[in-house]
Amino acid sequence: MSELLNNINSPDDLKKLNITQLNQLSEEIREFLIENIAKTGGHLGSNLGVVELTLAMHYIFNSPQDAFVWDVSHQVYTHKIITGRRDRFTTLRQLNGISGFAKRDESEHDIFDAGHGGTSISAALGISRARKILNIPGKAIVIIGDGSITNGMALEALNDAGHAGEELLVILNDNAMAISPNVGAIAKYLSKGRSGEPYLKAKSVFMTMMKRFSFGASVISLVEKIKSAIKQIVIPGMLFEDLGFKYIGPINGHNLPELLDTLKTTKHLHGPVLLHVRTIKGKGYSHAETDVCRFHGVPAFDVESGEPKYNCCDESYTDRFGKVCCELAENDDKIVTITAAMCEGTGLKEFRQKYPDRFFDVGMAEEHAVTMAAGMAVQGLKPIVVIYSTFLQRAYDQVMHDICMQKLPVVIAIDRAGITGEDGPTHQGSFDLSYLNTIPELTIMAPANLDELDLMMTFAISANLPIAVRYPKGSLHFCEQISLQSIEFGKGQLLVEGNDILIIAIGAMVEEALVTAKNLKEDNIDASVINARFTKPVDAELILKHSASKNRIYTLEDNIITGGFGETVRKILYENNINIPLTTLGLPDEYITSGKRLELMEIYNITAEKITTKIKSDINGEKNE
Repeated sequence: MSELLNNINSPDDLKKLNITQLNQLSEEIREFLIENIAKTGGHLGSNLGVVELTLAMHYIFNSPQDAFVWDVSHQVYTHKIITGRRDRFTTLRQLNGISGFAKRDESEHDIFDAGHGGTSISAALGISRARKILNIPGKAIVIIGDGSITNGMALEALNDAGHAGEELLVILNDNAMAISPNVGAIAKYLSKGRSGEPYLKAKSVFMTMMKRFSFGASVISLVEKIKSAIKQIVIPGMLFEDLGFKYIGPINGHNLPELLDTLKTTKHLHGPVLLHVRTIKGKGYSHAETDVCRFHGVPAFDVESGEPKYNCCDESYTDRFGKVCCELAENDDKIVTITAAMCEGTGLKEFRQKYPDRFFDVGMAEEHAVTMAAGMAVQGLKPIVVIYSTFLQRAYDQVMHDICMQKLPVVIAIDRAGITGEDGPTHQGSFDLSYLNTIPELTIMAPANLDELDLMMTFAISANLPIAVRYPKGSLHFCEQISLQSIEFGKGQLLVEGNDILIIAIGAMVEEALVTAKNLKEDNIDASVINARFTKPVDAELILKHSASKNRIYTLEDNIITGGFGETVRKILYENNINIPLTTLGLPDEYITSGKRLELMEIYNITAEKITTKIKSDINGEKNE
């Protein structure tokens, strides 16, 4: 452990250091982050980029009295190290370990949980207003990236805060080189003059003097017009100024003296202030600086080469989705794809390269992505909008109001459905079957394997209906090959026929159902297995046909049970007076913690082994009654 870092257990320890020591500490933290994330995986690039900024914030402000509200919060690792969690970093994103995001139940310094983008300014504004009412001291400070600040919710909050003149400091962490060097240099020079105390005092004296003369108002008006015209040309922050914010920057986010001086100034400014900080994503680790996308979030990796420690050669659902989109688009020039700042993450990199005019990345704006897809469909295109399950929650109204109410043929590809793993409760895709199940006119499908994903995408693009296709992160491994039939609307498939019990599974859980049936066979329990394929509409005819002679029925889903697939099956049985005992197996009505997918499936009893044990226990219990 490095000497300085070993002695930093709280922000108070940090404040004892001088500039030279702070610079040394920033390098020690980078080494610590690289070493530890190489073992656990995590968000590397974003955290390497904000080391100096985080140190400066804790040096000038007083957390938790001053509330740090992190947008997305995947950049809070340095913040966690400084606030007493350094010794727990070996557990980062692990089961029962510390979260990769801000978590209120971990520390008083994490004042607001996050995981999705665009929430920070709204939350901080609420904190600021509450403190004003309750006479609680301290400043609300937002740390938001240039990607998140384009989110509609962030813009709504900026509009509110600026109009109301609320006490708020928004730090814009800009790491995308959006401003050219020459413009940035001029803006930096001018902002130093505008933000410094001498400028503010001189402006006050000038205004007071002019108001004493009859011609003063005209002079002030002329000066303001000239200043505004110059600012429109050279200052990148005019948007924020027009919204009511004092704009400062851009400044170098890796220059500690400059950061400290500027934060001292902003600490004493009143009203809404936006500080524009330029940083380098992946700063200090060459692999992360040159391959920004890959090192945004990484699995465990080799520090020297930058390569993953555990290479998985299996094709993932995301990979296969990208390929089938390209294949479909080759034969149909009306197919377009849409992503919300997740081109690589959703497998559309090859599509973007092959069909750049038919690929649209709208930024962190899921609501806009969905409604734009609806507009495209109105004009006769065939849009495929692909969004992670957890982020599609943000566009619920747009799916309902803009796509399904108009019965528009939009394909919604839902990546990372079910348990996604280490990113924890903000990223688990455990709700989509339930929240989508309430929407009229929407068809919902889930493939049992990669080949079925091909079939479903082909069916969906030609069905002329609003269709959602949900699939998990990574890849699955079948114990035996499934003979797949072509897709027929609303129809499931009987995979195994047995006499004793019926197992009905959807999507990724079909694998567990097949292994369960094989395990039960060894104990002379004969199970039928249905691959439901559709959760809306569910194939009632197939289920009723194979329920009649069974002793028990089980449904399997990697979604919360509440409002999910199993409850739909229960409704079908009830309406048809089928009184066979039904057990719905899935995820509980709670937020799923961090951990590896298999670990979490074990905890929630939805692995084949746990399901087998449950069924055998049920059957043995009946025999003993």
